[in-house]
Amino acid sequence: VVLDVVVVVAWWAASSSHVLVSQRELVRPGPLVGVREVPRSSHGRRAGGKRKGRERDGSGSDPTSVRDPTTAAEYRGYGQHGLWLDLKKIALHAKNAEYNPKRFAAVIMRIREPRSTALIFASGKMVCTGAKSEHLAKLATKKYVKVIQRLDFPALFKDYKIQNIVGSCDVKFPIRLEGLAFSHGNFSSYEPELFPGLIYRMVQPKVVLLIFVSGKVVLTGAKTKEEIYTAFENIYPVLLEYRKVA
Repeated sequence: VVLDVVVVVAWWAASSSHVLVSQRELVRPGPLVGVREVPRSSHGRRAGGKRKGRERDGSGSDPTSVRDPTTAAEYRGYGQHGLWLDLKKIALHAKNAEYNPKRFAAVIMRIREPRSTALIFASGKMVCTGAKSEHLAKLATKKYVKVIQRLDFPALFKDYKIQNIVGSCDVKFPIRLEGLAFSHGNFSSYEPELFPGLIYRMVQPKVVLLIFVSGKVVLTGAKTKEEIYTAFENIYPVLLEYRKVA
């Protein structure tokens, strides 16, 4: 069995500092792209509303704020400092970059060598994905930082870490997913009406496997390549046990 490891690496900074730009070292304050200012009456209240205090959506947060897919603590971390990257400027002046704040609150930037994609948020955080190895992932990240630096942002390469590695393989035989789900019910979830694959959550190493009846397996959630190989070595005897015989 040949295990094809496709490395998907992402970098997230802690709430006090960011991968792309440190909160203490930059970002230019300015108007938020895609944010609508709510008009207020002469008495200081929002026009057309009688409710006291800030209006909130169902999640309890301010509906006029720009969001990115981070935790609430991280969102408050950069929001309180009032630091922002000018995503519109980045999208207009950088090559192979797109920005649609109505669909996603980040600039999507791509490079060909090494082939990868970066998500750049106004908070200064960056996520890079699509690289085939750890070395190429780090190289791609440095290239994205240089692109931002050329646009007169004092960007820094810091707080780099691998967040996720994805592997895929084919065991070359069909698998009885119903029997596997019944015997390993504590670790697996199989609902073919919703998703055709069985979701197997391995405890050690902490890796999630997507197992399909065709014999294809996707492993995700690992921090190192060794965890990917260890998880496959652990699951392969189980797959052999539930091999579908014609």
